Amino acid sequence: MIEKRQFYINGQWVNPAAANDLDVIDPATEEVCAVISLGDQADTDAAVAAARAAFDGWAETPLAERVALLRKLGEVYNTRRDDMAEAIRMEMGAPIDLARNGQWGSGEWHLAGFLEALENFEFEVEMGADRIRKEPIGVCALITPWNWPMNQVVLKAIPAMAVGCTMVLKPSEIAPLSSIVFAEIVDEAGFPPGVFNLVNGDGVGVGSQLSSHPDVDMVSFTGSTRAGIAISKAAADTLKRVSLELGGKGANVIFADADEKAVKRGVIHCMNNSGQSCNAPTRMMVERSAYPKALEIAKAAAEATQVGPTTQSGRHIGPVVSEVQFNKIQGLIETGIKEGATVLAGGLGRPEGMNKGYFVRPTVFADVTPDMTIYREEIFGPVLSITPFDTEEQAVEMANDTVYGLTNYVQTQDDEKRLRMARKVRSGMVETNGIGRIQGSPFGGYKQSGNGREGGEWGLEEFCETKAISGVPMG
Repeated sequence: MIEKRQFYINGQWVNPAAANDLDVIDPATEEVCAVISLGDQADTDAAVAAARAAFDGWAETPLAERVALLRKLGEVYNTRRDDMAEAIRMEMGAPIDLARNGQWGSGEWHLAGFLEALENFEFEVEMGADRIRKEPIGVCALITPWNWPMNQVVLKAIPAMAVGCTMVLKPSEIAPLSSIVFAEIVDEAGFPPGVFNLVNGDGVGVGSQLSSHPDVDMVSFTGSTRAGIAISKAAADTLKRVSLELGGKGANVIFADADEKAVKRGVIHCMNNSGQSCNAPTRMMVERSAYPKALEIAKAAAEATQVGPTTQSGRHIGPVVSEVQFNKIQGLIETGIKEGATVLAGGLGRPEGMNKGYFVRPTVFADVTPDMTIYREEIFGPVLSITPFDTEEQAVEMANDTVYGLTNYVQTQDDEKRLRMARKVRSGMVETNGIGRIQGSPFGGYKQSGNGREGGEWGLEEFCETKAISGVPMG
């Protein structure tokens, strides 16, 4: 049993103001793997006060010194790879190879991207007779999710540190262990006390306290749209900046002239991380002439997707994160069946031979129509919906027929059509023909997928205020 009840405040590991234990459940076994404490108002206030006291000194620290500390953090992060992977495996159910590579690796990748972006980031430029400065916004509350924990912690903490902000991190209480390891890494790297603070808690408690705190200048949140709305309302009274990275219901538009691997690639992408990615291509839309063949390929791909223990090496998927998520996904699969969608693969219940753990059968629905619940709601599990379309105009209309707008996908060998589609779909990102976005490319969405952008120079700007100074020419 791992016991991690302390918080990291002002450069020290400290006991919570009041005992409030919470069990962390290993979703592969349904057993308690760790215990943490949930913070209360006194803990939140102490962490914010530490960040506030550290802000002026950190903001005035020369950029070269901040960069040196970030590089040191990266070195320590690399030495803690196995510890981080094991924490992620236990807390949210990523199979160990995914935890060690994709989950841990996403943090390393983004850190390198920010260091590269900093080399060309201009904190002060000349515009005629004015100087335009980028200055750190202040004390930031970073509220991160359980599905890609290090991806999101690094996307927030590193740019905030880089530009001179101080912060309080509240990771998901469902998956807090990797963030505790991250706090240990920050401590070992030698950042000044108060620059980075960590308080565990739930959304109703510490999350709300940070969102409404008068000494917090900005909230950066990744999670559900429902929670993002609540955070925005809580932050409104103090008019703090709120940056939101929320849900998605990505359309994967596959034209008849798409490459032969497009359908299989789409299924694998949807099932990755057990379907627990906001940018997953969960609505596959296939040109009608290619629809019958696509169903055959999708069925085979889903049935070939292995589900297995998180301690086992391999390319299989693990469980979903919690009993709550498991039950929600089962309910949505049941709704899909009741509303008339055709189950091509998977379906209700656990995979064969599994009677414990929050494992979900990789599921593919065919003949899904826009009036169905599974077409509209973010399922956040290994569930794919497939729908035919007839024309390019219809494909655009269907892709945009959602409250979300995070990532859409287009598969066609016609470059002009590919670009037309990319320009017409309403989403912050469009990936085409299986080509991923480059390091430092902005991540974020339209509509109820949130606001703001993370990654690279856009992620640095997110934590800055802009100041115009007249009459002082640059030397």
